[in-house]
This record gives sequence, structure tokens and C-alpha cells, in this order.
Amino acid sequence: MTHTFFDPADEGPPALGMVLDEGRGSLPYALIHGEALVACAAWALGEAGVTAIDAGIQWDAVRGAGEPLVLHDSLCPMTPADFIAACLRRALDEDAVVVAVHPVTDTVKLVADGLVGDTVDREGLVTVASPVVLPASVVAAMVDKPGTDLVELVAELARSHHVVLVEAPAAARRVSSPDDLPVLEGLTSG
Repeated sequence: MTHTFFDPADEGPPALGMVLDEGRGSLPYALIHGEALVACAAWALGEAGVTAIDAGIQWDAVRGAGEPLVLHDSLCPMTPADFIAACLRRALDEDAVVVAVHPVTDTVKLVADGLVGDTVDREGLVTVASPVVLPASVVAAMVDKPGTDLVELVAELARSHHVVLVEAPAAARRVSSPDDLPVLEGLTSG
């Protein structure tokens, strides 16, 4: 997996974006570098040239806009704007759902009948990060608003649409608890 970056200052294509915070408890409002995670995620969308919309907007209005949709998880708050912009460009170029991922580095074991078995080869395993970019054609085909569980959404979309996995930079690391904040803060200190 490779990164293809472009300068978000270049006039990019119009796109809508949502910062997902629903179902994530209070963690999106924890602070990193003195700012709420959700605010950092929203700023990254803006810096990528994406127009942020409220998650409560009517789905028919989003579909009717005829624009791609960038879903950005507030728990991946430091995802670089240039990476978001590159994912958007790739979604448009390939008319594909583009999903930021990280390779799995943990050991994964099979369990059968309550017994721990063989180790699973991690080579093809990934975890979904952020963003997930839906090209306009996919947005138009979706009768219902996408859910906020990106793993579930990607699995559903993969059944009927072309999905491209793009390795996310380390700064796009997911925060799963307050204990992760110092690590991400260290990765993104300037």
C-alpha cells in the first residue's frame, strides 16, 4: 500500500464530509494538544478542502448534492489533511470506496471449542482507520444514511462496490481510550 499525496491548497473537487462522534461516548471530547478530538478531526476535513456537514442532515439532501462523502472518525483526530485529500482524489479517480487502514500487528489466534489454536497469518489483516470516502455514485446508490460503525459500513459496501484499501499514516492512529492520547500526542508533536 502506498500514499499518493497532493496539495490540498490546490483547488480540489467539491466534497461533503461528516465527523463521526455518535456512539463513541465522551472520548471525542477528550483533549489532544489542548483541543477536543472532534475539533481536530473537523479542522482536518476543512484543511483537506472538504465541506463539513452536520451528521443530522437529511440523507436525501446529501444524496441530492451529487458530491462524494468523506466519513472521518473523531477517534482518528490527527489524520493529516493531505492524506484525507489524497483518499478523496483516489475515490474520484477510481470511482471506488476508499478506506484508510492500518496493518494488524498483534498476534491473532484461532479459538475452537474454547481452546486456543493456530496463529492467524497477519499478512492480509487490517484495521479500519479514517477516512472512508464514498464517491458520488456510491452516495447516490445508498437509500439510507451510512451508519457510524465504519467497519460494518465497509463490510456492507464491499458486497456491492469496489473498495480500495489505503495504508494510513501513523498520525491517523485510532484512539480507543484516554491512555492512547499521550502516544498519539507524541506521534504528532511538532
